[in-house]
Amino acid sequence: MRPKYLIFAGIFPVIMALDLITKRWALEALAVERGELAGGLIPLTLAFNKGAAFGIRLGEDSRWFFVPVTLVALLLLAMLFRQAHDRDFLRIVSISLVVSGAIGNLYDRVRWSRGVVDFIGPIDLGLWDFPIFNVADMSITCGAVLLAISFWFEEQDERARAAAAPAPVPGGEPSA
Repeated sequence: MRPKYLIFAGIFPVIMALDLITKRWALEALAVERGELAGGLIPLTLAFNKGAAFGIRLGEDSRWFFVPVTLVALLLLAMLFRQAHDRDFLRIVSISLVVSGAIGNLYDRVRWSRGVVDFIGPIDLGLWDFPIFNVADMSITCGAVLLAISFWFEEQDERARAAAAPAPVPGGEPSA
């Protein structure tokens, strides 16, 4: 099996299991009372998000907008994954994280109308409260940041190759 499929096969089930287990735990443990982690630094609050990240919503039940958008995003990510070189570990890990998180939240959107189960937060950052999130959201966010870094590295490599390429001779034949 190709290395990139092994990486995906290692990341996907771990993120999915963590997401499903923690959401199930939150549904049971936080339905009655809030909890906390890190000595109260991180509150645990059960919430249902019918929108996208940071509670962005399009109407009362926007899940039927976000389901097809997620499916299109997954198709684009699959194309990126397919094009990724076997040794481009950063790109492969980042895509694996985003796909895993997207499928974790997609599962909640499809299974019921309540919304995606969120439970970590809100975290008081002083000026504002960071919204409530879940394991899938963390996976998507980390993966998206790593994917952006991967694209930046690729652009830097292309610029370095272009700078190292011999300049064309004016009026001469193109070099091979």
